[in-house]
Amino acid sequence: MSAPRRKHETWDIVKFCSLATEFVMGEVLAELADRDPRIVVLTADLKHPTRVCDFEARHPDRFFDFGVAERNMLCAAAGMAASGKRPYVAGYASFLALLGCQEIRTAIAFTNLPVRIMGTHSGIAMGFYGTSHHATEDIAILRAMADLALVCPADGPSIRKLITQTVDHPGPVYFRLGRGREKRIYEGKEDLISFGKAVVLREGADGTIVTNGSTLEACLDGAELLAAEGIQVTVIDLHTLKPLDSETLIETARRTGRVLTVEEHNILGGLGSAVAEVLLEAGVRCR
Repeated sequence: MSAPRRKHETWDIVKFCSLATEFVMGEVLAELADRDPRIVVLTADLKHPTRVCDFEARHPDRFFDFGVAERNMLCAAAGMAASGKRPYVAGYASFLALLGCQEIRTAIAFTNLPVRIMGTHSGIAMGFYGTSHHATEDIAILRAMADLALVCPADGPSIRKLITQTVDHPGPVYFRLGRGREKRIYEGKEDLISFGKAVVLREGADGTIVTNGSTLEACLDGAELLAAEGIQVTVIDLHTLKPLDSETLIETARRTGRVLTVEEHNILGGLGSAVAEVLLEAGVRCR
């Protein structure tokens, strides 16, 4: 039996998790819940790392912690949605999208229920915790599920905007989130963000970089370095992977002739595959 956790250890965990300043979902969901009685929040022993403890503090009667039982939690969320609620399920992407794949597919996506799955610490954000905590296949798996929307915000402002815009989305939504320490890119630019519409953050005629989520900052930095060498590239934030803004992709690829995708995901089935599918179907010739 493990030793009981000491008080200072609990404080250290809370202090450590407070570094996740871009995890505004608990705060924004609490604000939305003030005027929307449908909103409830569920988690599986991860209220501090995901910051949904901010929601619990304001709406404790609408907050449910299932302990380490993600699959049960997802099924309960489906039941709540079927009863008229708007459940937001918060946890690590690896535990929700991968461990809970069957429940998402059968209980949520195929029944087209309005459950919002908030998968944090996606990609390899958990580092040394290893394969069990990495989510590098989640987009590939979930993109194939009928009626499940996929959203990959890059920072706190975009998380806030996309949560707010999808409250009344009729079907399920998977939010793929980082570790909560991302640089604020959309501060003061929130009006650029619209669910289902790609954002062109930089214009250039020499090529196009398509990215989203945690890799957006690096791509913008890379575009600056290229500009210093006289190479001007367009940078697209494809924050909504499904439904995908094919019109912007096709127009930009035809104009620049070169497309590079950057993602924190397996090369198979993710952002790169989604972009390639669109361009191939449209008959766009590019490098």
